[in-house]
Amino acid sequence: MQPLAGRKYEDLNLIIAHMGGGISVGAHRRAGVVDVNNALNGDGPFSPERSGGLPAGQLADLCFSGRFTRNEIKSMITGKRRHGCLSRTNSFRDVCKRADEGDQKAILIRDAAAYQAGKEIGAAAAVLEGKVDAIILTGA
Repeated sequence: MQPLAGRKYEDLNLIIAHMGGGISVGAHRRAGVVDVNNALNGDGPFSPERSGGLPAGQLADLCFSGRFTRNEIKSMITGKRRHGCLSRTNSFRDVCKRADEGDQKAILIRDAAAYQAGKEIGAAAAVLEGKVDAIILTGA
């Protein structure tokens, strides 16, 4: 990869991953977004507030089980309790801190999140046919 300093956005192929409540990963080809996951609705990697991609058959079974309302299902997919369900917090920083302190559950969550984010970034690289000038990570 060449340094980005002095280069124009219009001349670059970028992967931009925003990692906040949801994780969106966009493939940018010469100033245009050519592909991005729908993080707002839970697509892509799981995150503090998104379920991430789910097996369609099992999700359909859950939706039609009669156990949950539409709003309850949507809350399971996008809501402020994704990591909270797994780790008692919605803060990925807290999860990483606990992982660094040796908490095995936090280590599992951190490593799984990194794996899924990396997989989504790799998919964006395939969209750009491997011609990637930079991967930019943003987030809160």
